[in-house]
Amino acid sequence: MSQADAVQDTRVMIDAALTAANVMMRVAARSVLEVEDRVTTPQLRVLMLIALNGLQSLGSVAAELGVHASNATRTCEKLVQAGLIARSDDPADRRFIQLELTSDGAGLVEQVLRHRREAMADVFAAMSPGEQSAVTASLEIFARAAGDEPSRDGRFTFTLEP
Repeated sequence: MSQADAVQDTRVMIDAALTAANVMMRVAARSVLEVEDRVTTPQLRVLMLIALNGLQSLGSVAAELGVHASNATRTCEKLVQAGLIARSDDPADRRFIQLELTSDGAGLVEQVLRHRREAMADVFAAMSPGEQSAVTASLEIFARAAGDEPSRDGRFTFTLEP
């Protein structure tokens, strides 16, 4: 194989990966649009963070969102007022509070994830069984090769299962 052929093969691989990533990001974006009348994107990120990682502090929310603590406080306060998260004292240190999902918050997260799973299932349904197996194996290999942990806030999460 010539160097030009190798470069072309690399471009084809990268373009294929970017096209697939685009599809997955559109699926994630559509699921956010489905609930935008109830929560903002940063608020959904907080809900997903708590759903994926359990109890959170305001500091951990601020760190994950990459915002000042006062912004995280305002975002979380709106979620408390909407009945999507509950705030309680941290039993280990009463100076801190813990944030957890309410049943309504968990339901909203599940709605978003259900939308994502159904959209991905539709894509797989358009494939033959052999193509489904090949894509599944390829995606597993791709994810393993990337080696990176996904964002903890779950913005592109498709399931709560590890």
